[in-house]
Amino acid sequence: MIRIAIIGLGAMGKNHYRILSMLDEVEVCALCDVVQNDPYKEPFFHDVDEMLKNAKPDAVIIAVPTFLHKEVALKCAAQGVHLFIEKPAASTVQDAKDILNAVNAAGVKSCVGHVERFNPVVQALKEELSSKEIFSVAITRVGPFPPRIADVGVLTDLSVHDIDLIRFITHRDILNQSIFKSRKIHNHHEDNAVLSFELTDSVIANITTNWLTPFKKRCIEVACQDSYFEADLIAQSLTEYSSFSTNNSYVVRGCHIKKDEPLIKELETFIAYLKTGERASLASIEDSIITLKIAIHS
Repeated sequence: MIRIAIIGLGAMGKNHYRILSMLDEVEVCALCDVVQNDPYKEPFFHDVDEMLKNAKPDAVIIAVPTFLHKEVALKCAAQGVHLFIEKPAASTVQDAKDILNAVNAAGVKSCVGHVERFNPVVQALKEELSSKEIFSVAITRVGPFPPRIADVGVLTDLSVHDIDLIRFITHRDILNQSIFKSRKIHNHHEDNAVLSFELTDSVIANITTNWLTPFKKRCIEVACQDSYFEADLIAQSLTEYSSFSTNNSYVVRGCHIKKDEPLIKELETFIAYLKTGERASLASIEDSIITLKIAIHS
């Protein structure tokens, strides 16, 4: 049994708790938050140091607000505890680098929770693209403002998903970027942004993201040499449109997707990583640093 503690019992922390409680290979050995709004059977702590001292977890899920990631991660790494840090790794590039240095010095395993990598439709799209010549990628991630977000804007909260996905599904590096952002209805952070990128091999990509849209939309569109893919990340559907034939028609193919909850797959992969050292599709702190450099230095 792997003993895992969860630090931060907000919306994401509760999702981790729900799933980890279902997994046979895991014991949720402790929970930690500044407040306790719900009853839990597991030992509950209000202080990270006390939790580490008394519960002695093998690994922790860090789901506290982003600006607290560094403080919590450094404490856990110093105790030899493996880390799963919800995205992004930290609120600044330097803080993320400090976490990486601490992890390397302590010799503990770590990853950053980019759950969209484990969306079945993203996995299927990635597989479809492996043999294609990619021309362009367009990602839309929009929706209403989430009240749980108080410390960051759309670039750090939303676009980091898609900056990471662009690199993940194309296997290409981002060479240049142009980012345009605005603050329309919120006082402290940007709530509207368009990001454009040049990737290696002359692939271009763009992201449209905002907290201004009254409904949620999460989609990826990829143009290739002989086909065009449209992925709906919420419905978990993937459609391929063939290139035009001589009579200006095209064929539509619905790709088979075995629907599943992405966080289950991500946590199962994290557990396997703790056992075997095989990272598979898990995002690293280094991945998050690359993404943060783009999202924050804009």
